Amino acid sequence: MKDERNFNLLDYNTFGIDVNCRRFVEYDSVDEAQVIVRSLADEDRPLLILGGGSDLLLTADYPGTVLHSAIKGIVPVEADDTIGVDSQLIRCGSGEIWDDVVAWSLSHNLYGAENLSIIPGEVGASAVQNIGAYGAEAKDLIYDVEAVEISTGNIVHFANADCEYSYRQSRFKHQWRDKYLITHVTYKFSRAFRPNLDYGNIRGALAEKGIDSPTALQVRDTVIEIRNAKLPDPKVQGNAGSFFMNPIVDSATFERLHKEFSNLRYFEIPQADGTMMYKIPAGWMIDQCGWKGKSLGRAAVHDKQALVLVNRGGASGCDIVRLMQTIRHDVKQKFGLDLYPEVNIKP
Repeated sequence: MKDERNFNLLDYNTFGIDVNCRRFVEYDSVDEAQVIVRSLADEDRPLLILGGGSDLLLTADYPGTVLHSAIKGIVPVEADDTIGVDSQLIRCGSGEIWDDVVAWSLSHNLYGAENLSIIPGEVGASAVQNIGAYGAEAKDLIYDVEAVEISTGNIVHFANADCEYSYRQSRFKHQWRDKYLITHVTYKFSRAFRPNLDYGNIRGALAEKGIDSPTALQVRDTVIEIRNAKLPDPKVQGNAGSFFMNPIVDSATFERLHKEFSNLRYFEIPQADGTMMYKIPAGWMIDQCGWKGKSLGRAAVHDKQALVLVNRGGASGCDIVRLMQTIRHDVKQKFGLDLYPEVNIKP
């Protein structure tokens, strides 16, 4: 267990914001997590549960305690017949790097996560954020979430349905915020590879290589190449990946936008009741507002992907927030839509 005071968080947030927290506690087992939460006092609060810091923007020194999981392990789980012979459960420690799990799954001929390759962050955060990319989401894989209840120290289990997953949302982000330390996530992988190629330019990138029937590893490699080509390395330019969520609108709003903007980008989202919702790419709207590649002080919009805000060196969290607010204002003025950050802004 690590327990330090006045701890620097520069290496624990991918935006590269140089701030401290009053107390930093890292645990590498369920027992340690239970000991920690049962010993927390009023002066240790507020609490910040931190993963890899890839979905976090710190705007000042954190006045309370940061809790970080270092629980490791990627272990196959025996399951009953309800899982199906074509599936395999894998239990992962919340401190495992997410992309290590993706790589491990493919090396063991288990599929479903290849489109989620090199999304930064840790396993615990995948269950909080419902990470997603290229037509896949963590909720499609999550089977069970194990956690320690902060108020009691008790171990609890949540099935996928309990977490109420939706686009970049879960109960861990809302009703359950700061109530649980996630210790393990069990994923349900498929033994049969079913390529998911219809989102983004995966199919086109594969075609350029002359690949018509890709393997899972070829899909992973292609996703990595696409992401690396348009997303900045946090070690070079601090960032948290996609900063904003893509707005999802109803048919009436979509028709208004389509009439006004003939070049409107969108993705159809069929609903269970037969209606249609539409996802409007936030990056496209930011680009249309002229922000792609532009700076506001030391904070900037990435020149290859307008959905990504970057720290060009020496930016404070408040600098990033000022850029965020300016972009939100401009998108609202032009499109009439509100942009909401995917990134968790603290304090």
